[in-house]
Amino acid sequence: MNSGDAEFLPPEVYFASLARKWMGAGALCRDAAGRVLLVDPVYRDTWGLPGGAVEAAESPQAACRREVAEELGLDRPVGRVLAVDWVPSQPGRPEGLIVVYDGGVLAASDIAAITVPASELAGFAFFRPDQVPARVTPLAARRIAASLDALAAGTVTSLEDGAPGT
Repeated sequence: MNSGDAEFLPPEVYFASLARKWMGAGALCRDAAGRVLLVDPVYRDTWGLPGGAVEAAESPQAACRREVAEELGLDRPVGRVLAVDWVPSQPGRPEGLIVVYDGGVLAASDIAAITVPASELAGFAFFRPDQVPARVTPLAARRIAASLDALAAGTVTSLEDGAPGT
């Protein structure tokens, strides 16, 4: 067959054949001392950045703003992208993409206004960057460290399972 005879799938067949991925978005918020804001979900043993799943027909940026509002009671615009992390599939879960946004430095008044939904979060706290790995999963620790590096360098980092891609 020559290149002029190539057969193309109908769009609905082609799109149905593509890999299924989930998306998540999180905010890297800090206090004036540079400590990282982590939330303590009631449904798991480790802490994490405020954020969550991107819903159907929702942009990652809109999801991040929505999740921060839902989890912290703060409705504020999110900043620039710090990291995009591809997460490989696991049993029972497809591969995914996590986008981490700069949540900014929270003023004392912002911190005082934080309210967490008791049905979802046991609380929140700020941690020095060297304290974060003891509270989060190893994957989240790598992602947060890379996001902090991107923030300091004024760049965006591309990650694969929390590590810089090759």
